[in-house]
Amino acid sequence: MIDPIARLLGTWSANITVYSVILRFVLSLLLGALIGSERATKMHEAGLKTFIIVSLTCTIATLIDVMISISSSIGCIPIVTAASIIGTAILGSNTILFSSKNRIKGLTTSGALCACGLLGASFGAGFYTIGLIGFIVVICCLSFSRSFETFIKDRSNHFEAHLELKDRGSLKEFVSTIRKLGLKIDDIEYNPAYANSGLSVYSMAFKIESPELKKYKTHKEIIEAIRTLDYVYYIEEMN
Repeated sequence: MIDPIARLLGTWSANITVYSVILRFVLSLLLGALIGSERATKMHEAGLKTFIIVSLTCTIATLIDVMISISSSIGCIPIVTAASIIGTAILGSNTILFSSKNRIKGLTTSGALCACGLLGASFGAGFYTIGLIGFIVVICCLSFSRSFETFIKDRSNHFEAHLELKDRGSLKEFVSTIRKLGLKIDDIEYNPAYANSGLSVYSMAFKIESPELKKYKTHKEIIEAIRTLDYVYYIEEMN
C-alpha cells in the first residue's frame, strides 16, 4: 500500500531516491524542531536541539534498515530502528527528575521524545501521512492539554499541595483551620530537604468535604485562601 501523501507527490517520494531522502530529512527536522520549540518555550528539560537530533537519528536508522532490506533478497529485521527507539527511551528516562518538592518532573518531555523518535522513524520509512498526522496529534496534546487538565482538576474533590509553614509548631493550628474551612487532609509527608531552612515543609493531599467549596471554589481559590494564613510561608498546588 502506497502512502496517500506519497501517492500525491509521485512515485519518487515512495522510493529511495536522493530527493525522497532529502524530503524525509527535511520533514523530520522541521517537525522535530516544532515539538522541541514547544518544550523549550516552557523551560522543560529537553529543548530544540535534543528533539531535532532524536528525530533525525530515528530517520537515519529507519533509512538504513530500508536500504539493507532493499539490498537483501531475504529482507531485514529493523534492528537499527529498534536500537534507535530504545536509545531514545533511555534518553527520555534521563529527563525524569524528582524535585525537592516531592514532585516528579519530566514525564511529558520523556514521552514527547519517544513520540518524536517514532515520527522520525515514520518519515524515514516513507510513511508521510502517519508522520504528519502523528505530529499534529502530539503538538496539540502538548499545547492544549494543560488547560484541559486544569479544567478537569478543578472539578475534582482531591488535590495535592506543597506547603511551607514558618515553624513546626504551626502544624496543629493549620490542621485545625483546614478542617474549619471544609477540607480534610488525606495524607501528609514531611519533606526533609528543607530541614536547615528554618521552615517546616510538607507534601499534603487534601479532600474537599464542604458542599459549598465543591460547588463554588476552584483549587486555585482554595490555595489563595490558605496562603493568607499568617503562619503559611508558601503553598502551591502540585501537578
